[in-house]
Amino acid sequence: MKNIYYFLLAGLLLLVACQDSASSKRDTSILTDSVGRINGLQVVVSNDLWNGPVGEKVREHFAALVDGLPQQEPLFTINQLNPDVFEGFARTYRTFVHIKLGDKDTVILKKNSYARPQIGAFVTGTSEEKIMELLDTEQARIVAAFRNAELKERQKRTKRSVKKIDSLKERFGLSLKVPSAYRLAAASDDYYWMRKDLKQGTTNILIYQIPMSFITNDSTAIGDIIKMRDSIGSGYLPVEDDALFITEEAYAPYLFTTEIDGKFAYETKGTWEVKDAFMAGPFLNYAIRDEANSRYLILEGFTYAPSVEKRDLQFELESILKSAKIE
Repeated sequence: MKNIYYFLLAGLLLLVACQDSASSKRDTSILTDSVGRINGLQVVVSNDLWNGPVGEKVREHFAALVDGLPQQEPLFTINQLNPDVFEGFARTYRTFVHIKLGDKDTVILKKNSYARPQIGAFVTGTSEEKIMELLDTEQARIVAAFRNAELKERQKRTKRSVKKIDSLKERFGLSLKVPSAYRLAAASDDYYWMRKDLKQGTTNILIYQIPMSFITNDSTAIGDIIKMRDSIGSGYLPVEDDALFITEEAYAPYLFTTEIDGKFAYETKGTWEVKDAFMAGPFLNYAIRDEANSRYLILEGFTYAPSVEKRDLQFELESILKSAKIE
């Protein structure tokens, strides 16, 4: 009889433990959808901190100027919110930084705290100086998390209406998630040009390939890439009065390294211009090292939109190019 009681008691304890464990795992499926414009950022911080050195540090890192644009535009469009009103709908913003004074010095990145998809950075410091130190130390990690979240959101929006481009796979062994608003401007066996019409201008995607030997090493890569894109732009892009579509000469482009579809790539950001004409804009170029096919596959996005902010236009192009899948 005692054995039966022990068995029942053990079973009851096990059931309670399982229920506790299940309840400790938050069900994110019941969360509301997050909101917010692309590259917007909500900063939850008291007015006193926002109006002092902490606020200046936040703006230094999260409203820093974007590389490669012809005009000054911030990395994120910031909206400051006092913690007293950070509740209800205000908590559903897709990306946010929550900053406060407390009894410890920590930076914690959390997903889907109040909505989904969502990424929040919780910054707690024992003093204003400590908060500023944490922002200096962790800003790269936080910015990378926010940008990755925004790229995924931009790509998710593109998937609602994707253009079918079978010829890309036939010609380049490439698939891209391109919004249906883009149209084919020109194509050949070794060159592809798509564009989307804006109210004022266009956004454009160029695709072509070059031999592996064209970009020899890191020390000469930027010069090789400029020479390459100037040759292609001047030879294939039609402009008026026989002018040339080239890399803007006054400002040196930015060169980074990254990965596209798991492959090494040079990332170049800069400004293009039509020589001797009043036309210019930003470009983003990926030279992807495709060793299996003995080539560099070139994906470029550029914008022509006079008197219009271009950060989000270029960000859309970046999200398209980073959706690349290479056979």
